[in-house]
Amino acid sequence: MTAALATLASDLDVARDVLAAEAAGLQALAAGLDAGFGRAVALLASATGRIVVSGMGKSGHVARKIAATLASTGAPALFVHPAEASHGDLGMIVPGDAVLALSNSGETAELADLVAHSRRFGLPLVAITARAGSTLATAADVALLLPAAREACPMGLAPTTSTTMQMALGDALAVALLTRRGFGAADFRQFHPGGKLDARLRRVREIMHGGEALPLAGPETVMDAALVLMTGKRFGCLGVVDGHGRLCGILTDGDLRRAMGPTLLTRRLGEVMTAAPRTVGPEMLAAEALHLMNAPERPITALFVVDAGQRPLGILHIHDLLRAGVV
Repeated sequence: MTAALATLASDLDVARDVLAAEAAGLQALAAGLDAGFGRAVALLASATGRIVVSGMGKSGHVARKIAATLASTGAPALFVHPAEASHGDLGMIVPGDAVLALSNSGETAELADLVAHSRRFGLPLVAITARAGSTLATAADVALLLPAAREACPMGLAPTTSTTMQMALGDALAVALLTRRGFGAADFRQFHPGGKLDARLRRVREIMHGGEALPLAGPETVMDAALVLMTGKRFGCLGVVDGHGRLCGILTDGDLRRAMGPTLLTRRLGEVMTAAPRTVGPEMLAAEALHLMNAPERPITALFVVDAGQRPLGILHIHDLLRAGVV
């Protein structure tokens, strides 16, 4: 084995050991969760103001991410640096707020003033720490304890496994809170109006073509006329509606190939169409419509949008999803 290959093998061994250590920490964390987690969620959910998240050092970096995740999932939150809190930023923390404080040791001196402030004004205090008897844990209304787990650092000093567990516990709190609130995709979109995520959260009605653009004909339409209409509308398909205006079928390029023959142009549309086509409602997410189009058993390029009575409201083409940035 060359020196380069030996170095690569060593690097991979280190990486796998780190991931194994952190995975073991997460498994232990999940196994140890108890009713205290539910109490913590209830306390944070009861806040009429913001959830103030704080921590020092690496815990502070994790706290910033937790605050961002909470805020983006419907729980108003902000990060307050504990040292800055002692120099005036305590004024940002007011009645109605709740405090989520992170400290692996539970003895972070910089958190002292913030903890005292929460106690003085009766603000709910949830702690994430690894030590049950620590100053932070004993001061908190609820202490969420991290299990004993080795740091992935070979010296056992650099916060690695412990910060991964903190991050995951913060995610668990955020998801539990959004579930309690019934926070859905439409709410999520309000806080993520930019980029591809916004596109995937758009509704079908925002992208579809409607009105005169709809390619529709009755089942008695002769195929030569149907083909002229299908070609003119440029969606590569034709919706078939019955006498009550309900979508009962669809004509696609595939149907034409299957029906190809000397009598094709004189046949009726209802004889050639595919009955009971796949459809979507106008309130479906564009991403869900894309999933239906890409169904592995029979991928398609267009979907008719119908109301509750199966009456066509619009048509959605794969090109529309491409232009909207959904794909």
